[in-house]
Amino acid sequence: MADFKASLSDARPAAGLKPPLAALWWAAKGDWDAAHKIVQDESDANSAWVHAYLHRVEGDLENAGYWYRKARRPASSEPLPAEWDAIAADLIHQAQTP
Repeated sequence: MADFKASLSDARPAAGLKPPLAALWWAAKGDWDAAHKIVQDESDANSAWVHAYLHRVEGDLENAGYWYRKARRPASSEPLPAEWDAIAADLIHQAQTP
């Protein structure tokens, strides 16, 4: 997680990041559009989870609810930075688990 957060000072995300993590990276940089473009056409549950988070950031809770259901995750009500941390930690853990 520390390495992922440290990479936010870079101009681009690290090569080889899966789409959900790349989208979270752009979201943390404040580029909602870039983040959304990455996950909008992905069909996996992790991308749907990030997509839900992005619509929460946007303030579109109804659309976020749809994406939480697609991700099979409960809708979050925690502060956005805490949710970003939770999603990132989970996705990083998944990426490190064989």
